[in-house]
This record gives sequence, structure tokens and C-alpha cells, in this order.
Amino acid sequence: MARPKAEFPPAAAIRALADSQGRLALKVTPGARSEAIELGSGVLLIKVRTKPQDGKANDAVIAVLAAALGTAPSRITLLRGSTGRDKLVQLEIS
Repeated sequence: MARPKAEFPPAAAIRALADSQGRLALKVTPGARSEAIELGSGVLLIKVRTKPQDGKANDAVIAVLAAALGTAPSRITLLRGSTGRDKLVQLEIS
């Protein structure tokens, strides 16, 4: 049976959490049962199914965030938190 497609908050609501330079704070849960994005207070909560080994979970976080924003993963850069659950990403401002 196919998994239902994850529903994400509106891209405008996600972008509203970013600061004026386009930096966005994330709280990540790797190894979750399903992929999801939730709006927190000043932080974006992201759940990914991928286990945190060899940077694969970081790649999954970028991919899920890019899908939610409707942009290419190459337009999102991980600034801080490559080995932790708290991360800071840079969104390319256009």
C-alpha cells in the first residue's frame, strides 16, 4: 500500500519564520515514521524517515524542505548543525 503524500504548511508560512537574511532555524527528528513539517514558535519542526548516518538525514531534510517550499534543494544551504537535531539553513532569497 502506498504511503499518503505528506502535507506541508504553506510556503509563505515557512518563509515567514526565516530572518531578514533568509536563515531558518530547524528542529529535526530523524528516523520518524513519516515525513512531516510543522510550524513551531520561531522554529520549523521537520520529521524525516531517514536514519542519521553519513549525512543522509541532512540530505533528506533539505529535500523535504525544498519540496515544501517548491524550490530546488540546491537553493538551500545547511549553515550549522550537521551532526545535531538543531540546524540552521540558508534559504536563497529571490
